[in-house]
Amino acid sequence: MTTMESLIGLVNRIQRACTMLGDYGGGDNAFSSLWEALPSVAVVGGQSSGKSSVLESIVGRDFLPRGSGIVTRRPLVLQLHKTDQASQDYAEFLHLPKRRFTDFAAVRKEIQDETDRLTGKTKQISPVPIHLSIYSPNVVNLTLIDLPGLTKVAIEGQPESIVQDIETMVRSYVEKPNCLILAISPANQDIATSDAIKLAREVDPTGERTFGVLTKLDLMDKGTNALDVLEGRSYRLLHPWVGIVNRSQADINKNVDMIVARRKEREYFATSPDYGHLASKMGSEYLAKLLSQHLEFVIRARIPSITSLINKSIDELESEMDHLGRPIAVDAGAQLYTILELCRAFEKIFKEHLDGGRPGGDRVYGVFDNQLPAALRKLPFDRHLSMQNVRRVVSEADGYQPHLIAPEQGYRRLIEGSLNYFRGPAEASVDAVHFVLKELVRKSIGETQELKRFPTLQADIGAAANEALERFRDESKKTVIRLVDMESSYLTVEFFRRLPQEVDKGGNPAVATTTTTDRYGEGHFRRIGSNVSSYVGMVSETLKNTIPKAVVYCQVREAKQSLLNYFYTQLGKKEGKQLLQMLDEDPALMERRQQCAKRLELYKAARDEIDSVSWAR
Repeated sequence: MTTMESLIGLVNRIQRACTMLGDYGGGDNAFSSLWEALPSVAVVGGQSSGKSSVLESIVGRDFLPRGSGIVTRRPLVLQLHKTDQASQDYAEFLHLPKRRFTDFAAVRKEIQDETDRLTGKTKQISPVPIHLSIYSPNVVNLTLIDLPGLTKVAIEGQPESIVQDIETMVRSYVEKPNCLILAISPANQDIATSDAIKLAREVDPTGERTFGVLTKLDLMDKGTNALDVLEGRSYRLLHPWVGIVNRSQADINKNVDMIVARRKEREYFATSPDYGHLASKMGSEYLAKLLSQHLEFVIRARIPSITSLINKSIDELESEMDHLGRPIAVDAGAQLYTILELCRAFEKIFKEHLDGGRPGGDRVYGVFDNQLPAALRKLPFDRHLSMQNVRRVVSEADGYQPHLIAPEQGYRRLIEGSLNYFRGPAEASVDAVHFVLKELVRKSIGETQELKRFPTLQADIGAAANEALERFRDESKKTVIRLVDMESSYLTVEFFRRLPQEVDKGGNPAVATTTTTDRYGEGHFRRIGSNVSSYVGMVSETLKNTIPKAVVYCQVREAKQSLLNYFYTQLGKKEGKQLLQMLDEDPALMERRQQCAKRLELYKAARDEIDSVSWAR
């Protein structure tokens, strides 16, 4: 049979571990919150509602800071552990794990000091909880979360937003479905104006999670009582109301022992003409037992869902740990192997882009199919082969002796001048493919998940790849310029030999006669321009096919086969310290892995804790 002590103690241990990892609910966490899945009891009340006195009555010790204004400025997770009767009372703080407090005045001071360490001496509040465990034979096993008292007005030294800030913090706890609400209201005020009840009604309209506590019953006007509330007629809750009689201010001033105060409280209800019939279900001792039993019941009911959350979170964390990768090895050989594996992963993705497994490689074809033909069509041949320019070039080529039959030097000058225009589109094609390849390198580095851990190595690989692409571009430009120069250096004679034959084959002798007699006329220069244009068109078609071949051979093929070859050569010369610098991880990633590892440890420990308890069916 599962004991109440083991159930509540289980949740206590998990809560403490959660807080140490920064998971205390009520905030934006990068991970699923285990804290929020754990059942808890939040103590809610307005200022001066007697909230602190109720907690001290349950504990049987005077240990909470007192004063005017907002005294509780951080959540206090109060974990009570019942010990053997002969044991001495003592307290321990989570932030002081090796120190045991037996003086509860020192506990009060430490709560105040720890609050000030985080919030300063100002009246600011903080959602980061303080964990306090109290061990005593005079308590029941129970965990309570004391929250800042709700207020309506900011006092001097507090920001105007303090009212809303406190309500937001309190709501972040009580709106969770696993949180029981201990709503404390003073009996000497109208229950309809109770801050705690108003908030509880909003977040728990059915009242399933709310326990109403009525304090200061002994301070009500003579002749009045709170039976309408305690018996559920004024405001009904699913659970019965519990009345509390706290120490008076005079008792507090006299340091009246809390155990004596409990006895006086029992006597008050037992002898009260108004509440005598309810005496067995009134008082701080009854309230503590009621909460402990119900918390145990809720924990038992929630264990399956908590286990499910833990298992799901373990799977998610292990998957993320695999994604983040293992910590870097200290051995130089292992570091070199890691770098080479990462480079191969990058190269694989880069090749997939070029070969069509991933998008982007088609842009290289786009350069040849669209940009190059468009650039060739825009070349200024019309201007270069205009009649005026042809006449000028031919005349200059003839010099003082005009040509006798055909202006061969003029032809050559016109053709060479035309072919020079091809250099621009040829080099532009090289640059366009170079830009595509650089972009694919950048994209491939970003898509290599394993590399994201190592920004330095990312930069090194990117720089090495771009240097290689620059070399490939230089070689490619030399090659395509050679192709253009080859066309200029040796003209296809057969093309020109066919031209007169084609005129003769036309069967029109008048044309031939005109060609012979009108050697320096307008028609003559037009024919020269037309013949050169036809030849340039033939060369253009040739280059349109050969330039892509050269570019692919010199740039794309080399990028696929030897993009990081020089980088590998340099890598083999590096020492262990240099290799480790290359594997310098992103600090944010290292922090994330560390957080994941700690949280994974927490969840596995929580799972083992739950598995170690034999649940009663």
